[in-house]
Amino acid sequence: MAIENAIECAQVSKQYSNFHLDHLDLNVPTGSIMGFVGPNGAGKSTTLRIIMGLVHQDSGEVTVLGNVMPDQQIAAKWGIGYVSEDMRLYPGQDIAFHMSFLRSVYPTWDDTYAAILLKRFGLVAEQKIKGLSHGQRVKACLLMALARHPRLLILDEPTTGLDPLARQEILEEMSAVIVEEDRTILFSSHNTQDIEQLSDQIAFIHDGSLLFTRDKEDLLDAWRRIRLQTAENFDMPNVPGLVDLQRNGRVTTLVTNQYSQDVESGLKHESATLLAVERMTVEEIFLTSVMAKKELAQ
Repeated sequence: MAIENAIECAQVSKQYSNFHLDHLDLNVPTGSIMGFVGPNGAGKSTTLRIIMGLVHQDSGEVTVLGNVMPDQQIAAKWGIGYVSEDMRLYPGQDIAFHMSFLRSVYPTWDDTYAAILLKRFGLVAEQKIKGLSHGQRVKACLLMALARHPRLLILDEPTTGLDPLARQEILEEMSAVIVEEDRTILFSSHNTQDIEQLSDQIAFIHDGSLLFTRDKEDLLDAWRRIRLQTAENFDMPNVPGLVDLQRNGRVTTLVTNQYSQDVESGLKHESATLLAVERMTVEEIFLTSVMAKKELAQ
């Protein structure tokens, strides 16, 4: 029986000398690809390490694939595939050695799928790890995670430092993985373009706090940047979901996270001319959200 959420974090906190993960609530639905967005140092890796059982939270509850963490982390890890851009393999051994080792450990290892991935990624089993480029090493790690068919794939900045072609190849393979039933991906990155391309759920984290989580399409549909040319004495009406308002001479730019046609209708005025209504990227939404939080904190 499938579980509703592959990952459930409730009020999870972790205190370090110079960083505090603050009462994080994060649910990752089974069968989804969640993009976990935040700048370096925001708390992404700390959260992933807690989910993996590598770091123990100070408070709060974490459940992964129905297993309570960290107490049941051994059971959980049988179903988790983990890939990070800084993973270390044995440099003096070849890819075949690593595949053979994983085959001996995981009964779910799939030789046929591994061979398909080798060809798709342009890898050769006899290649020594020390002779691989950075992109090839990431592909090798992804192959080793995928070929054992994990129920949950956790990716920590996997595309960092890759050239555009290698990034695209890895993103396409991750997109194909989700086709399998009950497969879930939590994809951490500060590259919002990758997140926007791959994910169907988005979670924003900044300075140890989760700003919000939302369906990607709903998020993109709700946010708009609106530009108006206004008279000097124009009195801005109440705009639902107003996040940001900037005036530059007679041009007023506002951002709303509750866009609808009613918002446009409410801005129609004899002293204002609507210049543009612009959709926003995930990166623009994230930056605007962070700046709004900072202004509230001041």
